[in-house]
Amino acid sequence: MTPSHGTHVQSTGEVAGTGTAADAPYPVVVVDQDGILVEANGTALGLVPQARPGARLEQTVPWLAGAHAGLDHSARARHSAPGSAALDGPASGEIAGRSFEAHPTPASGGNVVWWLVDSTDLRLAEQALDSERERARLLADISSALLSTLNVERCTEVTARMAADHLADAAVIVAPAHGPRHPLTYAQVGGDVSQTSARIDPGTVPGLSEALQGFPPVPTRWISPDDIPAWAVPPGFEGPIGSVIVTPLPGHGIPAGALILLRSSTRRAFSESEEVFARLFAARAGAALSAARLYSEQASITATLMRELLPPKLKRVHGVEFAGAYRAAQDHERVGGDFYDVHPGAAPSRETFVVLGDVAGKGLEAAVLTGKIRSVLQALLPLADDHQRVLTLLNDALLNSHHTRFATLVLASVRRQAGQVRLRLTSAGHMPPLIVRRDGHVEEADTAGQLVGALPQALARTAEVVLAPGETCLLYTDGITEARGGPFGDELFGEERLLQTLRECGRMPAEAVVERVQMVASQWLGSNNHDDMAVLAIANPTSAHSTLHLVDQSDEQS
Repeated sequence: MTPSHGTHVQSTGEVAGTGTAADAPYPVVVVDQDGILVEANGTALGLVPQARPGARLEQTVPWLAGAHAGLDHSARARHSAPGSAALDGPASGEIAGRSFEAHPTPASGGNVVWWLVDSTDLRLAEQALDSERERARLLADISSALLSTLNVERCTEVTARMAADHLADAAVIVAPAHGPRHPLTYAQVGGDVSQTSARIDPGTVPGLSEALQGFPPVPTRWISPDDIPAWAVPPGFEGPIGSVIVTPLPGHGIPAGALILLRSSTRRAFSESEEVFARLFAARAGAALSAARLYSEQASITATLMRELLPPKLKRVHGVEFAGAYRAAQDHERVGGDFYDVHPGAAPSRETFVVLGDVAGKGLEAAVLTGKIRSVLQALLPLADDHQRVLTLLNDALLNSHHTRFATLVLASVRRQAGQVRLRLTSAGHMPPLIVRRDGHVEEADTAGQLVGALPQALARTAEVVLAPGETCLLYTDGITEARGGPFGDELFGEERLLQTLRECGRMPAEAVVERVQMVASQWLGSNNHDDMAVLAIANPTSAHSTLHLVDQSDEQS
C-alpha cells in the first residue's frame, strides 16, 4: 500500500489518520533536513539494522540519501502545514537485494517521512513482461524474414544468421541428408554465413540423430560441450564451447533438419527459458524451410511438365521458314488450349509434319488435353503421311479418354522441292489455312473436316498447295478473328481484317508475318479479355538455305 500524498505528519513519526510510523505495515524512516535519521520503525530496522536515530542516511541507504538531498527544503518548510502535498515523486533503489520505492511525505520541523514500499515482485513482473514482449516481437520479425523468401538456400541462410544473432554466439543448421552427405550452414555473430556439404556422423552430437528424425530435443544440461565434433563448430569460432542446444526444425510431416546453437564458455549457460525460446524459433524456422522446400519441389515438377506443354520456337527447317506465336487467355499463364508443333522430316526429301490446334476451353484443364493430343500425335508420326488415318486414330483416343472436351486441328505436311514448297493441308473442324501470294493476294486452302473427340468419325478433306518463293501459308486459331475490341471495345476483329492485314504481307519472312498479325490483333483487342491466340506461318523464303534449326523455347528460358 502506497501512502497518500495528502497525508501529513503532525509530530515526529506520527502521521495523521494512520497512527504512528511504528504501526506502518512497511518500512518507514524519518529524516531531518541534514540527512540525519530521526526515527525508524521496526520493519525498517529489520531491513536495515544500522538505520538507528542519529545515523546519517547516506551511510545506511545511499540511494535514498541522494533522493533526500535533492528535495527542496525551503519548499518543505513552507508546506509543512497539515494537508500539504508530498514534495516529489518516489525514488527507487535496492535494499538487501530487493527493489524498493521510497515515497516522501513532509513532516513538522522540516523533517521528511520516507515510506519504503517493496516493489520487487512488480519489477520482476515488468521485466518478465518486457522480456516476453521482446521475444514476441523477435518471433514476429523472424517469421516475417523467413517467410519473405521461398528460396531454400536463402531461407536457410536467414535462419542461421538470425539464430546466431539473437539466440547464441554461433549456429549450425544440419539439413536432411542428400545421399551420403548432409548440407551444413554455419553462422556466427558478426560473421559471414557459409554453406557446405559433408559426410558426417550425426550420432557424434548428442541428440542430433533424434532431432533429424523429428523427436523432441534433449535438455541442454545433458549435452557436454566436450562431445561436440569439429564439423559441428563454425570455422573460426573463438573460445571453448560452454553451452549447447540441439533442437529439431519441424517440417510438414518430414523434419526440415536440426539446429545446433553454441555459446562460448565466457558467457553464462543457456537458461531453461532460452531453451524454450529456441524451440519456438526452431518451430517457425522449420515451417518456413519446409514450405520453401515444398515450393522448390513443386516448382521443379511444374517446370518439367511445362516444358512439354510450351510451344517450340521455330526457325528454318530443310529450307522452309517456320514461325509461330502463342498468347494465353490470361497474361499470367503460359499455356492453354491453343498449340502448335513442327516435327522435322528425317531428311530434306522427307515431309515435315506440322499441326496447329485449338482445344475447347482455356486454362490448365485445356492445357492438359493439349498435352495429351500432342503426345498422341508424336506417337503417330510414323503415319503422318496419311492425314485421315492420323485424325481417325486421334479421334478414337480422345473418345476413349475421360476428357469431355473436343478439339479442332489443322495438319500440314511440308516439303521443299525444286525451289517450291509443297504442302498437304487438312482441316479438322478448324478454319482453313490462308495462302499469301507474292503480290499480296490471299486465298483459302480448299480443306474442311469434322472436329476430333466429339463424333464417332473425324472425316476431312486434304488440299494441296504450292508456295513459290516469297509466299506464305498462315495457320491460326479463332482467338485471332474473335478478338473483341475496336473503338467501342465490342466488335470482333473478324476474318476480313485478318485478310486485309495479310494482303500487306506479300514477300515477308514467316516471322514478320506472324509479328504483323499478332501486333494488329493485339492493337484491336486493347486491354479487353480474349481467348487463347496462336499463329503459325510456313513460308518459302526468297533465298533458302537447307538448314535444320528447331529450338525448344523452354531450353532458352532455362
